[in-house]
Amino acid sequence: MQKRILLFYFLSTFLFISCSSKKNITQASKNSTAVVQKYARLMDVPKKKIKNPELYQFIDEWLGTRYQFGGLSKNGIDCSGFTHLLYKEVYDKSIPRNTSEQVNIIKRKYEGQLKEGDLVFFNYDKKKFSHVGVFLQNGYYVHASTKKGVMVQKLKDPYTYKYFSRGGSVK
Repeated sequence: MQKRILLFYFLSTFLFISCSSKKNITQASKNSTAVVQKYARLMDVPKKKIKNPELYQFIDEWLGTRYQFGGLSKNGIDCSGFTHLLYKEVYDKSIPRNTSEQVNIIKRKYEGQLKEGDLVFFNYDKKKFSHVGVFLQNGYYVHASTKKGVMVQKLKDPYTYKYFSRGGSVK
């Protein structure tokens, strides 16, 4: 009798866990589809061009997080902290924490050669490489803006493009 109760408990627990994990997988799949649709629409690309949904899921989770110099959490993050965490979580690569070191680990590219995941650097306030973001697709990049927090923006935005310095892939 005790074996039957134990067996019943084990089977019911297993069924509960497996059903709930299928629900989580289904929910994650729905979320991923919605995120792909959202960013395909935002960047004006076909959905099939979004080949790295994990990247866009990461961006979506951080979108709107306020800027905080030296910050590294959802309470506040700076540009180099955001790229540092993005590379760690999405690409499983460790890159330096600050912009001045991140610029030294790229293989420079011409603007027209930039690919999704490449780093893009800007010179604000007459300081070389004072800002960094991650290139996405179709001329868009994601970064932690001092005024609007984590956001997706056109690289050729009239205000920011004049400060664009260089871009390249992480070596």
